[in-house]
Amino acid sequence: MNIMLVSVTERTREIGLRKAVGAKRGDVLIQFLIEAMVLAAVGGVIGVTLGWGLARVVSTFFGEFQAVVGADAVIISLVVATAVGLFFGIFPAYRASRLNPIDALRYE
Repeated sequence: MNIMLVSVTERTREIGLRKAVGAKRGDVLIQFLIEAMVLAAVGGVIGVTLGWGLARVVSTFFGEFQAVVGADAVIISLVVATAVGLFFGIFPAYRASRLNPIDALRYE
């Protein structure tokens, strides 16, 4: 959520410009929600990859202990990561969609 709030703040002029040339609130809202979900999904993929790699390392060093990463765990973790991105992206996206174009263009 913090990353998305900073993204909205840094891109205030861009949002104002988009709204000034005709973007609707829904367009800006969807843009930031998709961005939040993509960031969360990429983070989820990185997390799953690191977890899978760590499981392989543990299995290699401890021969009697086999760490297995199941497909169900991978799918659940990716779905949860994307849902968290959606949930915590709603407020920043809503805030971005409510910006007044004139105030946003004036923002420094």
